[in-house]
Amino acid sequence: IPVGKLEISGCEMGLHEIKLPKMSTCAPDPAPAPGESSAMCEVCEGAEEMTEPLKQCTAWLRAYFCEPVRTTSLPVPAFHHPLLRRDSFTKQVLWTLLRYVKFGQAVSYKQLADLAGNSRAARAVGGAMRSNPIPIIIPCHRVICSSGQTGNYGGGNLMKEWLLSHEKLQKENLARSSLPASCPGLPSPLWGWKRCFTKTGAH
Repeated sequence: IPVGKLEISGCEMGLHEIKLPKMSTCAPDPAPAPGESSAMCEVCEGAEEMTEPLKQCTAWLRAYFCEPVRTTSLPVPAFHHPLLRRDSFTKQVLWTLLRYVKFGQAVSYKQLADLAGNSRAARAVGGAMRSNPIPIIIPCHRVICSSGQTGNYGGGNLMKEWLLSHEKLQKENLARSSLPASCPGLPSPLWGWKRCFTKTGAH
């Protein structure tokens, strides 16, 4: 499993947090190449019944790793973390990132500061990314340095690189699949990658 287990927590009101595994000492498995067989995502549930926001989160994450094209048609779960409920620049930055930086795209810290309405707040944007309680869904991995370097990430730089590579590959596969059928020799799109999510309930 290249990324490892993701822990999600929440209540009836919404999603509280997604906890990333730390990958800093060894490289993850590479993203699947065109032509490889796909694998199903695996969801490991806790003993208690999942709330609706957690069910939505699980469905969204499964689609992200296994069938990314479906994420555009799935509901994003409600968020119920204190950081995302009070007015602050951090909240503004995270919502701006969620709304405007889509799958397969990347934005610099300065560009995101511009989008959030404060072009001089690139450093504050970095702080907002570090504070992000809902990684992957709020895609802080898509925020990179102006130099093109990936920059830091809560799950480790290797995970950030894997996520960016995963999105790039799947976007390229989708572009290939949308070409006319008369184009020979193009591989069919692949959305497969095994992933296991664990769930904890926090009320």
